[in-house]
Amino acid sequence: MNSTETPSNTWRRAWTGPLTSSLDRVSHPGLPSQIPAGKSPDTLVRTVCGFCSTGCELVAHLREGQAVNLSPSPDAIVNAGTACPKGWEALAPLTTSERLLCPMIRGTSSDSFVACGWDEALRVFCNKFKRLLNDHGPESVAFLSTGQITTEEMALLGALFKFGMGGMHGDSNTRQCMATSHVAYKQSFGFDAPPFSYTDFEESDTLVLIGSNLCVAHPILWQRVLKNRRSPEIVVIDPRRTETAMNATLHLPIKPKSDLVLLYGTARELVRRDGLDLEFIGRHTSGFEAFKTFVAPFTLERVAAETGLNSIQLESFWNSLRPGRRCSFWWTMGVNQSHESTRTAQAIINLALMTGNLGKPGTGANSITGQCNAMGSRLFANATSLLGGRDFADSAHRREVASLLNIPPERIPTSASLAYDQILDRIDEGRIKALWIIGTNPSHSWIDQSRLRSTLARLEFLAVQDLYRDTDTARQAHLLLPAAGWGEKEGTQINSERRIGITRKLRRAPGQALADFHIFKLVAEYWGCSERFKEWSSPEQTFQILKRLSRGRPCDFSGIASYDHLDAAGGIQWPYPDPEKVPGSSTPREPERRLFQDGVFFTPDGKARFLFEPPREPAEPPCSEYPWVLLTGRGSSAQWHTLTRTGRSPLLRELSPRECYVEISPADARALNITPGARVQVASRRGSVEVKAQVMATVSPGTLFMPMHFPETNRLTLQTVDPHSRQPSYKHCAVRLSATAQRL
Repeated sequence: MNSTETPSNTWRRAWTGPLTSSLDRVSHPGLPSQIPAGKSPDTLVRTVCGFCSTGCELVAHLREGQAVNLSPSPDAIVNAGTACPKGWEALAPLTTSERLLCPMIRGTSSDSFVACGWDEALRVFCNKFKRLLNDHGPESVAFLSTGQITTEEMALLGALFKFGMGGMHGDSNTRQCMATSHVAYKQSFGFDAPPFSYTDFEESDTLVLIGSNLCVAHPILWQRVLKNRRSPEIVVIDPRRTETAMNATLHLPIKPKSDLVLLYGTARELVRRDGLDLEFIGRHTSGFEAFKTFVAPFTLERVAAETGLNSIQLESFWNSLRPGRRCSFWWTMGVNQSHESTRTAQAIINLALMTGNLGKPGTGANSITGQCNAMGSRLFANATSLLGGRDFADSAHRREVASLLNIPPERIPTSASLAYDQILDRIDEGRIKALWIIGTNPSHSWIDQSRLRSTLARLEFLAVQDLYRDTDTARQAHLLLPAAGWGEKEGTQINSERRIGITRKLRRAPGQALADFHIFKLVAEYWGCSERFKEWSSPEQTFQILKRLSRGRPCDFSGIASYDHLDAAGGIQWPYPDPEKVPGSSTPREPERRLFQDGVFFTPDGKARFLFEPPREPAEPPCSEYPWVLLTGRGSSAQWHTLTRTGRSPLLRELSPRECYVEISPADARALNITPGARVQVASRRGSVEVKAQVMATVSPGTLFMPMHFPETNRLTLQTVDPHSRQPSYKHCAVRLSATAQRL
């Protein structure tokens, strides 16, 4: 093991300072990796946060084997002693009175549930799914999972459903946040391979943040930006004047969904200014000449007209990309959640390729993931990709996986799953009749919420596996299965920079709730296919299977010995091959590493591809009846997605708005005589909501903003998806605005 990845030269052995918590001050010579038997009742345990994709390491303070408080690890590689409010409060959602404590079956009335045991629940589940499979075939059932369970659970679920139960279609809610990045990287680089390390935040001369409010969505990563000592230029491309834009050296307030025009115009300008790395382009890319011809019509005049930016703003941006500077490009949901998201992400990748800003410190075309384990889902959930980022359609890949898992090759489907929206369409058509939802709340989070709820109501059988009995989705279920949450089970997750970290069991799950892993194992037992998953005996043993499946793949992490190895190293980035299997891999590996330092990509010819298409109009442009564009996004660093978990913390609710609101520009507010705090109505073609007005210069006239956390927002959003990634476009729909009453 490399000395940089052992505790010998870090605080993990030497640190003896106290941590203040709700416990008395305690001192411990290093932090044990798990709850030790027979030790003092006051114990410290390391774990990785289960909210966003940053992957912060936390210290759990245990008393008598139960975690009572959390604090950030003092010298963690990722977060270096810092944590956002969600990390400090990550235990709070586990203790709410709304926890689902036992399996429940819908009663005779439409809104009642009857408690039952696991035996009855699993018999009902298996009988329903088996009957539908027997009567209607393997495409009649499906699952929808989440990026918030462990990699081992994702892999077991996908393998169980497809190789054991014989189902065809399953997807994850990572389709809502990260499908675009997955497809963009895979098409451009030959594999879903985010190239960066978090150190690139600290080593860039120019950071370009596109559709990313880093201060709010990923505050710990913003702290990494603030550690940059190179006096960087920070360019924020966003229609809103977000918290991040306020702290930028340049904010480009583009018209909504004009990103692609701006990026193509930027590429043209770099060609015109000789701002290219011709050696890198020639040796390491393909398709550049066609791309150069394609961007020629994107003149300054066209870009200014279509983006709403002026020539001074554009010149300032283009000057920040001048040769000799380390430029890094970062994007999140403002890019991913678009009607043309994949090509927009690839336009960012194209800028990095043409300037040679890949594989070097402070560079990269870098997607910051949403959920804590979206990267694990992209590689091992068995939805878009066969295990380890393989291709379902590739017979050699199917044979390889079958051999590694000792299953018949014919058990593996020959095509990838339908995407999330396609699964819902099949339910509407009556072709999918049963759905298993695990750890996600689509009745709140999916676009065009009213339609989604009607879709779920058409199912013959809906099983929901979750922590809580009162989510919008749980209320529609026929069967509820009680799951353990983060902190009540163990396993690994993979963060934005490809770092595999370990989450530890810090307390017992309440009632009869079980880890998702063990629920899947029970389903296998009751289904009659448990022998096929005998080797998947525990999360850590399953990790050994995943290592085997990763060997020889771009995501190879076969050199990670065990959970304890991960714990001692503070997490390890892939690739991390076994030095005994790969010549030369025994060379020292730094704690933070980037990809493509040799300029070799994962395509058949080893070259990255320039990919592009003409920009398209949004599906629902504003009109006389609906003249405003509605933007959506993160509203608070203290809340997470649909409030299903963080909304149960009294402290986090105090740190964030209590009710839904809409941001309105001062000009639009004056025109409609709307005062701050007034009740207003926002309506789209899908419905209307009444919310509180916030009059703010953060939005431009003609645009509105509503936070994604509240259920009102997705009553308005439009069901349209990117054709390549099938990721929904949450960030753009046409609405109208009217005053309803004065401030209360």
